[in-house]
Amino acid sequence: MLKKMSANDFIVSKTDLQGRITYTNKIFMEMGEYTEKELLGQPHNIIRHPKMPKAVFKLLWDMIQNGEEIFAFVLNKTKNSNEYWVYANVTPSLDENANTIGYYSVRRMPNQKALDIIIPLYKQMLQAEQSGGVNAGIQILNDVLNEKGVSYNEFIIAIQE
Repeated sequence: MLKKMSANDFIVSKTDLQGRITYTNKIFMEMGEYTEKELLGQPHNIIRHPKMPKAVFKLLWDMIQNGEEIFAFVLNKTKNSNEYWVYANVTPSLDENANTIGYYSVRRMPNQKALDIIIPLYKQMLQAEQSGGVNAGIQILNDVLNEKGVSYNEFIIAIQE
């Protein structure tokens, strides 16, 4: 079953440097159908949906580990095998000395126009990954970005607006 976020909902989570959940807000738990106890200390990919291209997560990790923020459309799966789309912003969390100590993510409801673009793109990326691995998925994404003459974040932000 496809669940939908409310336009006023914000899903918030924090992780440590290895991607283990250290904080979730109530909406995260409700959408994911988990309790706080079930989530804390677990890898954030506990909600990773198999229909998500691995290339998106490679890009995400590459960018945040480089100190950059990233925007992404993500299909998540729930504890009970339901699913929901989010428009995510992930940023490094810094200490007072500007050292990365974890990651912070805020997700909100994606617009349908963006999903109409992302869903077929992700299907194409997944198909490429099945035969050519993660790099094949990245190549599909890079081809789209090069064709449009924009960066990844510029593309994602533009279709969400």
